[in-house]
Amino acid sequence: MHTETRSFSDKMWLILKGLAMGAANKVPGVSGGVVAFVAGFYEEFIYSLQKINRKSFKLLLAGRFRSFWSYINGKFLGLLIAGMLISYFSVSLLLDIAIKNYPLLVWSAFFGMIIGSIYYIAKDFKAWTRQNIFILIAGVIVGISISLMEPAQENSNLFFVFFCGIIGVSGMTLPGLSGSFILMLLGNYVLLLVDSVNALYVTIVKSITLDFSYIDDPLHMGLLTILIVFAAGSLTGLITLSHFLSYLLKHFKWGTNAAILGFIIGSLGVVWPWKIEVFEINEMGQIALDSNGTPILDNYNRFIPTAVSLENVLAVFFILIGVFIVVWLGKYGEKTRKIE
Repeated sequence: MHTETRSFSDKMWLILKGLAMGAANKVPGVSGGVVAFVAGFYEEFIYSLQKINRKSFKLLLAGRFRSFWSYINGKFLGLLIAGMLISYFSVSLLLDIAIKNYPLLVWSAFFGMIIGSIYYIAKDFKAWTRQNIFILIAGVIVGISISLMEPAQENSNLFFVFFCGIIGVSGMTLPGLSGSFILMLLGNYVLLLVDSVNALYVTIVKSITLDFSYIDDPLHMGLLTILIVFAAGSLTGLITLSHFLSYLLKHFKWGTNAAILGFIIGSLGVVWPWKIEVFEINEMGQIALDSNGTPILDNYNRFIPTAVSLENVLAVFFILIGVFIVVWLGKYGEKTRKIE
């Protein structure tokens, strides 16, 4: 829904929602679109992106900036995207540290959030027709199939990087499909969401201190080029997918929701908390490392816990916390829609 006026608290909430979406998009197996769906602003997000079209570009080129900003629901999109960008240099970095040091608890919290999302979406689903049940099952199969795929090798070809941007942004627009996990399957997760983002962070820090030595570093500049191409692909994917999803939501709302629910159910396997990391092995039979010396993750070996331990009890507790967070977000989203 298009809203022109927003209070200071609403603006802060939008930035926080953007932070949550950005953090979720960074985690393989978790979709930022789920945050938007449960928090009650998914349709406004999609319809606002859909407004970035020929008419909006005409307004922009004509210098009618206020009309352009109003037409695309700029206050909403601007604050949300600002939150996502802030997340990549704050919450996402903290999340990386948390996953590295407390993987079971972090994955448990996300697993609980996805369970909560399934409950939240299913409880209001009112069109359990044969067709929608079939779409739901198809969505589950797609989600599970993606989780079982073997990752490809890293590829820095700029055309492929652009394609990764288009595909990787799916987690933002399609709840249940994790863009970061798809990037892992395409072999470019580390290159695009770790190495290139770190290169941008170094660029900003050095530029502030007036140190421009990175310009003479071909590896550094190559990563910045990759990041720009990836961002262009992401923007392209964001706009094109939003137009497609806007059409589906207007004409096939319940079928689209059934597919989204199926994707989310299928993603449970990806974020299953009890798993062991399997790292990529290089030609010398050793664990492969990225440019920062970090082991490159290949996939996971999942297992069902049998022992009753403090760690497993805490994991179950964090699953419940994850469920609670989503239920709370859902109730907040419902209150927001009633007020509007």
